[in-house]
Amino acid sequence: MLIRIETEADHAAVAQILKSAFDDDGESRLVTRLRSSAKPLMSLVAEQDGQILGYILFSPATLDSSPSLAVMGLAPMAVHPDCQRQGIGTALVEAGLNRCRDAHIGAVAVLGHSEYYPRFGFRKSSEFDIKCEYDVPAEAFMLMEMQQGFLKGGSGILKYHEEFNKL
Repeated sequence: MLIRIETEADHAAVAQILKSAFDDDGESRLVTRLRSSAKPLMSLVAEQDGQILGYILFSPATLDSSPSLAVMGLAPMAVHPDCQRQGIGTALVEAGLNRCRDAHIGAVAVLGHSEYYPRFGFRKSSEFDIKCEYDVPAEAFMLMEMQQGFLKGGSGILKYHEEFNKL
């Protein structure tokens, strides 16, 4: 399996992955809008034998108390339902986090399963005194410092790119 940067030729396959993994086409529409409006954007696919099996996206997020901090939001991440539980999601998350480190991103936020993301080093956002702009369960909103101490003293509300508000 190859984890690589998404290309324009992958867009249709990515849309199908997102539609098959989520209940509607909201995430697919979100990704389309983010591709044109969010910078920097990190978009990766998992490919095997010429087929796209999974997708992950990282887009800019802002901490209201420190808007200059380099923070990314991980969302969405999807693996085709027929290929789940085969390590594809794990490979996508690890590759994406490594690319974030290489790009000198200080922290990554995720709104997701509290049993899944801690294995990568994500911790409850409450440990950093940071809240999500959305009304979500506290255990589902997590952060990971890519640089030790990056979020120290950075309390406040983390906001995802404005396109998320249209989801």
